[in-house]
Amino acid sequence: MTVNKGLSSLANKNPNFSNQGLENAINELKIGWVIKGFELDTAINDNTVLTISQKNDLKDQIHNIQHLNLGRILGDLVRHTNTILDGTIVFLANPDTEDTADFLEILQTVQSLQTLIPSLYGVIAAEKSRSVNDHIGTLNNIFLETEDSSAPVFTSLQNSITFIDNASLGTETALETAYDNLKGFINGVVADSTDFQQTLNTFGAAVATAHTNFNNALASEPLLTKRKQLEMDKEKITVQVALETSNLSGIRDYVTGLTDYQSYVGLAEDPDLRRLMTRISQTSEWVSYFENYVENARGINPIYTTNSESDKTSIIDQVLRDSGLPDVVDYLDLEGVAGKSQKDDRIDNKGYDLLTIEQQITKSCDQLSLVTFNRSIYDQSQRLLNSMNQHDRDKIARLLDLNESNITLS
Repeated sequence: MTVNKGLSSLANKNPNFSNQGLENAINELKIGWVIKGFELDTAINDNTVLTISQKNDLKDQIHNIQHLNLGRILGDLVRHTNTILDGTIVFLANPDTEDTADFLEILQTVQSLQTLIPSLYGVIAAEKSRSVNDHIGTLNNIFLETEDSSAPVFTSLQNSITFIDNASLGTETALETAYDNLKGFINGVVADSTDFQQTLNTFGAAVATAHTNFNNALASEPLLTKRKQLEMDKEKITVQVALETSNLSGIRDYVTGLTDYQSYVGLAEDPDLRRLMTRISQTSEWVSYFENYVENARGINPIYTTNSESDKTSIIDQVLRDSGLPDVVDYLDLEGVAGKSQKDDRIDNKGYDLLTIEQQITKSCDQLSLVTFNRSIYDQSQRLLNSMNQHDRDKIARLLDLNESNITLS
């Protein structure tokens, strides 16, 4: 049910979605060499003289120590979230004819997966790496929050960056200088040339060397622990971005595949289409599903649905009561026991009308391999009645298991 309070005000306002919260958090990480690296990364991406190829080559050259090149990592993160907000992260197989995606489509599609995946696979979307955070966690404060006692990624990053920066290492100063020199050159270029490329390569090489020297300076404790933490936190960011990119770039095809499966399942209700599916499918699992559909459907009965194993006994008792069972409870009632034996599907009661009550009980015991030798008729009656009442319970249990099997995804 829609909440109407505030709805009119909401409808008259633009939501103005943005990644400002993420950018604010990133600003807190711009300490020491990181702010210089971020400025350099921005200069490379904003430059209008460098070709895309030159930019990519330069980025690769200076990305030799990735956990120190945090300006690039954080810049890529901001750009990644921008592609989510404007929908360009969604791959277009036919960009000339296919409508571009937008953020609303992404949100609606991710929401649909939270229902589609459980209905088809029997697990929550997160178990298929398709939760909300598996698609848009970078916008959903995934680096600012944790579900356990561990520090969030950005908190851990800030602590490590601050600790290293406070060490006032000469190699950090040298890296900042290399960043500034490359940035200054990029901001000052006005045209491409051979000399230009050589100079660009020289400045890039200086940054790569400075990365290596800085990294070596962090090779002993207590700085080594912080360097290792930088590596782990950098990896968490790149893994998250890669997951979201993979999920969102192909999300249209993924959802289409799931909805197609649902549509095929709907065909099973039609006997002609069901028969057709078994004839044209070359996949054994598909053939089996449609061939056995009617039989499996018959095995589904809501009264046999349990919520847990502990409910099984109580449901059996309830079904027996609803069926008027046990209909005979006193083994001394020989006539009642004999009458019940004639309704037991395990017993062939042909010719029973020619037998006495006692003979019927004895013959029924023999068919069920119950001991009768040197046993009184009442002992036989007790054994027979116990077997028949247990058989009633076992039949209900089998129906319960059959129902459970047919409603459980496999």
